[in-house]
Amino acid sequence: MGLTMAVGGRAQAQTVDTAAAPASAAAPASPLLGPDEQVGWVTQGEWSRRWWEWAMSFEDDLSPVADRTGVQCGNRQSGDVFFLAGTYGTARTVRTCRVPADKYLFFPLINYVYTPTRTGMPTCAQVTRDAERITEGAEMLVLEVDGVRYADLRRHRQASPECFNAWARHPSGARLFPSASNGYYVMLKPLPRGRHTLNFGGALPRMSQAVSYTLIVE
Repeated sequence: MGLTMAVGGRAQAQTVDTAAAPASAAAPASPLLGPDEQVGWVTQGEWSRRWWEWAMSFEDDLSPVADRTGVQCGNRQSGDVFFLAGTYGTARTVRTCRVPADKYLFFPLINYVYTPTRTGMPTCAQVTRDAERITEGAEMLVLEVDGVRYADLRRHRQASPECFNAWARHPSGARLFPSASNGYYVMLKPLPRGRHTLNFGGALPRMSQAVSYTLIVE
């Protein structure tokens, strides 16, 4: 199962090079953390594992991933980091989501998790290798926050630090081990109170999706 997101940005969007964005009195500080920066002493690779356990913990009727409007975005959120979901399928998805103030935002531009199937039990090394291979061809990575488009997003590739049970939080108590994930994720600093627009995405050779959020931080 993979989640992929690709979205076309606004024609008038300002572009910021995340590798070297000089400070300016006229522009607010970038909310985008570097790929090696930690939140709560936790690496973003580890946050990517936790994101998958969260995303795969729902039945479809409560799933923020299957949700078409954003009404489910607050389900099973806890701690200092608020997860945002991608989508299933190929249709563009537009959501509105209420986010508590002072929460970091973590989400995938495009990502994939490799899990065992009923017909075979791969090794940890195999699922790790396959997850990396499948996401190697990612392109069209997009991140746009309040009309500002960010560049150099390939730096934000993250992999799960070790194999894990993708259904660790699923109510059924079933196991999907060994699972391994790979993809391009970003962590945003807490946004100011108010309304914000967010577009993000990417594409793999045979998969693409589109996600836009209106975030209401309160």
